[in-house]
Amino acid sequence: MEHTFAPATGVLSNIWLLVAIPLASATILLLLGKRADRWGHWLGVASVAASFVLGLIFFLNLSGLDAAKRSAELSLWDFIVVGDLKVDFGLLFDPLAGVFVLLITGVGSLIHLYAVGYMEHDPGRRKFFAYFNLFVSAMLLLVLGNNYVMLYFGWEGVGLASYLLISFWYTRPSAATAGKKAFLMNRVGDAGLAIGIFLMFTELGTTQYDGVFNGVDKLAAGTVLAMGILLLLGACGKSGQFPLQAWLPDAMEGPTPVSALIHAATMVTAGVYLIARSNPIFSANETLQLIVVSIGAVTLLMGCLIGAAKDDIKRVLAWSTVSQIGYMFLGVGLGGGAYALAIVHLLAHGFFKANMFLGAGSVMHGMHDQVDIRRFGGLSKHMKITWLTFGTGWLAIIGIPPLSGFFSKEPIIAAAFEGEGWQPWVFGGAALLGAGLTGFYMTRLFVLTFHGPARWTEDNKHPHESPAIMTIPLILLAIGSVAAGGLMASTVPDWLTPVLGEHGEEHATVLPHVVLQILGIVIPVIGAGLAWALFRNGTALEPEPAGVLVTAARRNLYTDAFNEAVFERPGVYLTRALVFLDNKGIDGVVNGIAAGIGGGSGRLRRLQTGFVRSYALSMLTGAMLVVGAFLAIQLGWLA
Repeated sequence: MEHTFAPATGVLSNIWLLVAIPLASATILLLLGKRADRWGHWLGVASVAASFVLGLIFFLNLSGLDAAKRSAELSLWDFIVVGDLKVDFGLLFDPLAGVFVLLITGVGSLIHLYAVGYMEHDPGRRKFFAYFNLFVSAMLLLVLGNNYVMLYFGWEGVGLASYLLISFWYTRPSAATAGKKAFLMNRVGDAGLAIGIFLMFTELGTTQYDGVFNGVDKLAAGTVLAMGILLLLGACGKSGQFPLQAWLPDAMEGPTPVSALIHAATMVTAGVYLIARSNPIFSANETLQLIVVSIGAVTLLMGCLIGAAKDDIKRVLAWSTVSQIGYMFLGVGLGGGAYALAIVHLLAHGFFKANMFLGAGSVMHGMHDQVDIRRFGGLSKHMKITWLTFGTGWLAIIGIPPLSGFFSKEPIIAAAFEGEGWQPWVFGGAALLGAGLTGFYMTRLFVLTFHGPARWTEDNKHPHESPAIMTIPLILLAIGSVAAGGLMASTVPDWLTPVLGEHGEEHATVLPHVVLQILGIVIPVIGAGLAWALFRNGTALEPEPAGVLVTAARRNLYTDAFNEAVFERPGVYLTRALVFLDNKGIDGVVNGIAAGIGGGSGRLRRLQTGFVRSYALSMLTGAMLVVGAFLAIQLGWLA
């Protein structure tokens, strides 16, 4: 279909405020420094809340337009004009951008409010909120940009802000290392995205969305495949998908509100957004779609297996995020109507995962920063609000009806079973297996944290509920975890039609739809029941010898060891070799020439003694040599 965007008019001509307000707040908090310590956190909350209100107004204005005209493109100024390359600093508010804006600012506002209480005693709270606002502003620019360069501009801003937030407690070596790891692994993906954008300009002469999408059909299949793989590499980096997933669990070293913001509503969804926004590219090549689906299937199973072996409450949730984003990649890789299904799951995930991350922070708050679920147990009696709200997130993520996860995940599983041949059985089977494993590891987390006998240490003898400023966001997110799925599943696909195309009718599956719906409920329940039976009475307080699979899962399926052996160590050795070559080779030649010139000039300098008699003798000697030469020529001694 032809891709065109209507110019922004009326209220929609103010969409730049969505990015500008949190950016201005971050600038004020950083420039004023300690003078803003007393009220800076409230400015941070208010700025994101203001962007949410504006986003809702713009969203409602957009919904009042005809489906074909639901877009507002605003060109602010020429950003880059070099030869044939012309890039606008422009924004695009359309149905896809609109739902992301509401997710980022809506869930982001609740996380900001929660952070006021969570970071209450941190001396760097004002700076934390400055970085928080910077992160939100960059993410909004990413989803609102009207071309790939603007997207990349926000993409890099998110990377910078995530580094600042993950390593916020940089005096802890683990936090500083996690920040660097996230930054470096994201740079790998970012390089792929940048090269993909270069390829767009080389082949199509533009980076504007409409120009690229309308020109895809003119490209050779190999060019589309290369372009898509480069974009996919960037998406895998930001969304923590195989093979660039290792940074995401380590990002738990940042404060818990950072974990919620990165893993629920913003950064990890950027890769899904990129693929959904680029759907004309990915839909144009079946091999490219197969690669995306394969990465999603591998990642969702990997996240489940590793999450089932972790004992750190935040790391279990982190690997859960890796797995759930895998479901979204599976959806966008299937193409067609599954694009919209992936976005529905992304939105539902924003509610229940933010709910559980903030719930984990509430548990840590009441347990003096303890994170080991083997040291919890029985907290449902002491933290009833946290227990109840976390429980809704638990039921939602494992897909129990009528909570949101059932309405968002089950259609993706059904879509994976569509088609013929081996693919429905492999990818559909992976999706169902992942659902069962999700039921297992999330129930293990829930039971060991809130049920069974208390296993507290002496430092945690008095667990307590968090203050209202932390529990109110939990309650609101829990309501979203319950109610949002059914509402979004019935409205979002139609809303996204102008961007993602018609979602169409359900196609035939290798198993009847009713069977898939039953399996989508029964298999997670079996996994949950198994976990309840195994862990309802607690677990060993120290790791026990385990089988090959559990040992591998505890070691992240050896992916870190692989990266270290294949990339890190050879990289270190290569760097050392280059440094040696630079010092002894290139620098050696340059320094040798300099030393030779310096030594020669020093010896010549010795001839300048400063004595008149020496200079007179030199002149006499020179004159005698000249006279002698003339005499020799006259006498014929010199031919």
